[in-house]
Amino acid sequence: MTAIKIIGYIAAAILIFFGILFIWGAFSPEGSVGWIPIGLISVGIGFGLIWFASRQKPAAAGDTNVTLKIDLPANVNMDTLKCQSCGGSLSMDNIEMVAGAPVVNCPYCHTTYQLTEDPKW
Repeated sequence: MTAIKIIGYIAAAILIFFGILFIWGAFSPEGSVGWIPIGLISVGIGFGLIWFASRQKPAAAGDTNVTLKIDLPANVNMDTLKCQSCGGSLSMDNIEMVAGAPVVNCPYCHTTYQLTEDPKW
């Protein structure tokens, strides 16, 4: 729940509480008939705040898109990348970053493994 929603609900509760007190107080021996519109307006604004706060959409964690560009060292030829299990050819669409490491998802045999670089020596 966001801070705006919490503040809205608290303000609405206070307005509704005091609005009901004004309406209730208007019927006491010391009360005034002029307190009834004040109470009704306060209760109406309180329910309006509840409606407004409930319409606020929360920011979901999955809605954030992050683009990570990788600068690979040396000459890396992506068109020769093949699956370790079945030997099927892979493209950049089959590689995704998971916890900072490149992970390959083979579309042919559905194998998932971490991409490692073999030593050049």
